[in-house]
Amino acid sequence: MSKLVERFINYVKFDTQSDENSAACPSTEKQLKLAVFLKDEMIEMGLEEVTLDKNGYVMATLPSNTDKDIPTFGFIAHMDTAPAFSGEDVKPKFVDYKGGDIVLNEEKNIVLSPNDFKELDSYIGETLITTDGTTLLGADDKAGIAEILTAMEYLMDHPEIKHGKIRIGFTPDEEIGNGADLFDVEKFGAEFAYTIDGGRLGEVEYENFNAASARIKINGRSVHPGTAKDQLVNALQVGIELHNLLPVNQRPEFTTGYEGFYMLSEMSGDISNAKLGYIIRDHNMNKFIEKKEFIAQAVKLLNKKYNNAIELELTDSYYNMKEKIEEHIEIFDIARDSIIELGIEPVIKPVRGGTDGARLSYMGLPCPNIFTGGHNFHGQYEYIPVSSMEKAVEVIVKISENIAKR
Repeated sequence: MSKLVERFINYVKFDTQSDENSAACPSTEKQLKLAVFLKDEMIEMGLEEVTLDKNGYVMATLPSNTDKDIPTFGFIAHMDTAPAFSGEDVKPKFVDYKGGDIVLNEEKNIVLSPNDFKELDSYIGETLITTDGTTLLGADDKAGIAEILTAMEYLMDHPEIKHGKIRIGFTPDEEIGNGADLFDVEKFGAEFAYTIDGGRLGEVEYENFNAASARIKINGRSVHPGTAKDQLVNALQVGIELHNLLPVNQRPEFTTGYEGFYMLSEMSGDISNAKLGYIIRDHNMNKFIEKKEFIAQAVKLLNKKYNNAIELELTDSYYNMKEKIEEHIEIFDIARDSIIELGIEPVIKPVRGGTDGARLSYMGLPCPNIFTGGHNFHGQYEYIPVSSMEKAVEVIVKISENIAKR
């Protein structure tokens, strides 16, 4: 087993699922177990300025090996896995893929099939790391961590490759949108960085969604159904009515590319009280503002009908990093050109999501996003080709080399 794969398998053994209902940082104590492990590993590797703060942020330095004046830059990945699916007791499987269906779990009849996930056909003849069908894998973003540290180790073993000072950062709680909350940009001390948090081979991105959450509370009036006429206000029914006011074609299952959406992410309650949660996304700031205004107007309309029974809380989460990256477009160009130099076709597309880099870009640390090689994040069908992980390591090394040549 290569050191890269060994690292990755070690990391996915840690359950680091974050918790969106926690106000702590990190949101779950178990993330700190991986943070301590990474701190110790980087010290053992010989990296310098290795730190772990009380909030779970891990940082380290690979010193420059040249007298040339080169800007300090960094690579960043996150330690947590998504709350959407269990990350406990991950049992990775190695598959020498020959095509067709992959039975992840025979007992539960869980199958990874190219009929559902067409990208699988691209990896015939390669080794894939998959789940056993009962958990997610954790390639998002433990593959990024493994790739960064393997690239740093390669640079340490090959001093003939000249590079500047490189900072490494591992964050908690990215999956719940809090990964940059307490990131100390000044302490990190880099002029720019790259998040290694993308998907398929070749992805390099500098655009992401503008994002907001909408939390809706509905106060109903419970009355016996036999005498309910003109008195009952069914909070669940009001919630359904509100949901049906939102445009059906702007749900995530009907959108792609630059198309934004509203997604109903949670719904609970009874006749007396109900809660709905939405995430709102759009790459275009004007359309993003329009979407927030639309849901606010829908609430206003129903409040006239139901005597102010609905409470709406709208909160912005992050913004499109494009505005900040374009001011430093050369750092994106370096990543793209490095990918091309390695014979990989760059996949330049907007992120239909967010990364720590989006928030960090607005905090003064512009951060394009680069692929890890993984597919189907946040669920039991997650997998990653070993060859794509190896290519990600090569890209990190090449970027480091090319920055020194500028």
